[in-house]
Amino acid sequence: MTLSQAWLLYRSLSQNQRLQARRHPMFEKNLAMKIFSYIFIAFWAVYLIVIGVSLYQAFEGTALEAFDWVDGGMVWFLIIDFLTRFAMQETPAQNIKQYKLQNIPTGFLLHTFLLRMGLQPYNLFWTFFFVPFGLLAVPQFYGLMGFVGFIVGWWLMFVLNSYWYLFWRTLINRHFFIFLIPLALYALVAYFGIFFDESNPWLFNATALLMRGFCQWSPISWLIVAVLIVPLYMVNHRLQKTAIYVEIAKTEVVRQVKTRNMEFLDRFGVIGEYLKLEIKSTMRNLVVRKQFLTGTLCMLMLCGLFSFTDVYDGMPFMRIFICIYCFTCLGVMTLTTILCAEGNYIDGLMVRKETVLALLKAKYYFQCLMLLVPLGFSLMPIIEEKITWMTALGCMLFASGAVFPFLFQLAVYNDSTIHLNEKLTKAGRDTKVQMMMSAAALFLPMFVMYALVQCFNDQVAAISMISIGLIGTVLHPLWLRNIYKRFMKRRYQNMDGFRNSR
Repeated sequence: MTLSQAWLLYRSLSQNQRLQARRHPMFEKNLAMKIFSYIFIAFWAVYLIVIGVSLYQAFEGTALEAFDWVDGGMVWFLIIDFLTRFAMQETPAQNIKQYKLQNIPTGFLLHTFLLRMGLQPYNLFWTFFFVPFGLLAVPQFYGLMGFVGFIVGWWLMFVLNSYWYLFWRTLINRHFFIFLIPLALYALVAYFGIFFDESNPWLFNATALLMRGFCQWSPISWLIVAVLIVPLYMVNHRLQKTAIYVEIAKTEVVRQVKTRNMEFLDRFGVIGEYLKLEIKSTMRNLVVRKQFLTGTLCMLMLCGLFSFTDVYDGMPFMRIFICIYCFTCLGVMTLTTILCAEGNYIDGLMVRKETVLALLKAKYYFQCLMLLVPLGFSLMPIIEEKITWMTALGCMLFASGAVFPFLFQLAVYNDSTIHLNEKLTKAGRDTKVQMMMSAAALFLPMFVMYALVQCFNDQVAAISMISIGLIGTVLHPLWLRNIYKRFMKRRYQNMDGFRNSR
């Protein structure tokens, strides 16, 4: 393949990737969501600009130069960037499989997608912070070229971080608990590099010195980054080559699964059968299982930080945030896409009257049962006397009696199918209504409880939350039947959407 042919093919692949989203049947529904996303990105861009200017003013006149403080904290920027990429970045293996039937060498495809990953616009998002900060801090010491070196150096660090993320993301797609390894590595590096010897933090000094080298255009700094990027690129190339065939053939290690009949649920009739389905779906389906594990991990981490550290002791709102979040996050993750999993077999649910009503009741009982998980985690802050039993009980009942009924309304409007055994980023696309209702389900209870605490006290707030929650929980047969009737009026429209998005 000549250089000109490679360039033309690269341009064709790039154009095809840009047009890929338009071919999705959910494109029209997500157009408003895309506009909302652009507004959200613009908000964070302005926010980063303000932070950049504010940090320069905060560090000006200190023992070190302002840019040394930021450069020394490089590990924190990279950790935040690493975690946010899970929601933004897919692996090349997920995008290459549609090109395998064409006469394009696999090696060229891999190099194309890996190169595009390094050049993707997301790697430039942090420049909204570093450009205003660098303009104020760097030129007075190193001139304009020093500022350019500062920006290019940070961009290369985020390119390096994208390949570092890709390596771990590919392994995590195979075994979810591998996610604990990079977290442990970051924790060890931060502890031994910064906190172990606070009088002489070697990691802080090393990264500050590295970025000074970029400002001075020192060949050593460029060489260090090249030595790190090139091996990571090659390792990812080899790893993705294996992942392509796993993605295409859907090869997996088949484990013997014991069939659990769960006879104790037979006494509940049809509702019991759907409860079995909910439990088995959580245990076996990739998307549902990862949603449950991710939510559980977030709850455990927040409860541990809140209980055994003093990070949030002086923040009354954070105490309410953590308590409400732990009891609502699993419900928000799963109920935002309520009935979307059933979109794979929605036609079979319509053969018997009120089958969907029994399914909705089973889903509600299952979600209430899952509230025992955050209740168990809340024992840690209760024992440490960070919250009271009344507060935990109020949050739990408010979730079952107010948050869940609110999210169950999406059963009337959801009409896109979730692909249960795809990656989380490929399973489906959240619509505007889903995004807005999930945000409301998370944050409105926090503001309600915070307002009650500020106007009265913790005990009155807890009693109010318990009262509201009990009313909604006791009346669940009424509002579930109302949802069922409204769903049946839209059933043909919803079924058409489920079929088109399979």
